[in-house]
Amino acid sequence: MSITALIIDDERLARAELRKLLQEYTDIEILDEAANVDEGLEKIEQHNPDLIFLDIQMPGKTGFDLLSELDKAPKVIFTTAYDEYALKAFEVNAMDYLLKPIEPKRLHDAVAKMREEIVKEKLEPPVINRSLLSENDQVFVKDGERCWFVKLGEIRLFESMGNYARVFFGTQKPLILKSLNALEERLDERVFFRANRKHIINLRCVEKIEPYFNGGLLVYLQGGDKIEISRRQTVRFKEMMSL
Repeated sequence: MSITALIIDDERLARAELRKLLQEYTDIEILDEAANVDEGLEKIEQHNPDLIFLDIQMPGKTGFDLLSELDKAPKVIFTTAYDEYALKAFEVNAMDYLLKPIEPKRLHDAVAKMREEIVKEKLEPPVINRSLLSENDQVFVKDGERCWFVKLGEIRLFESMGNYARVFFGTQKPLILKSLNALEERLDERVFFRANRKHIINLRCVEKIEPYFNGGLLVYLQGGDKIEISRRQTVRFKEMMSL
């Protein structure tokens, strides 16, 4: 099973060296290269790769900036010459990171770990509507200096904050520059439900439901969040939950 990949790095020699190291991996097909973030975004849009080898420090915008501009993130192996960035990358649950100059053994370990994940996902049934994000799609969330990779299925709640949305997963509540309406268009309505003007909830995270004012409902989510289902949305919510 072939794995498609892009190399995004501002140093031509670094791209050439990595391409050379990857020659022994016959199942990895390097589709293209990019030398900066804007070019990288264009190539990702064009090729939709399974994996990107991504430099973090690039002129203008960083690798983290690139990921924050994507709706969904491909699998990522960061490449960096700086330990501090490598550690930060590791904290966001990237598949792996490689310190430059790249050691063949570390590359082998990173590729092996990544290959297992990608092959497993490729064996899952295809998504019917490709414009929608699935529960297994990985999104990159950046809030200030902190950043995370998180699967959509792990997000229990989106809360509108004007042109921003607060994203609730685990104990984290970062802000992203996306409106609730824009998010709603990309989310699978069988999983993510517009509870009211300010909230979208993950139906799989509902733990308890109670009657509320004016014929609405109050739902309790995993993590302790309490969200009102507006009266207008209550009928549809009951249908979705087969109540």
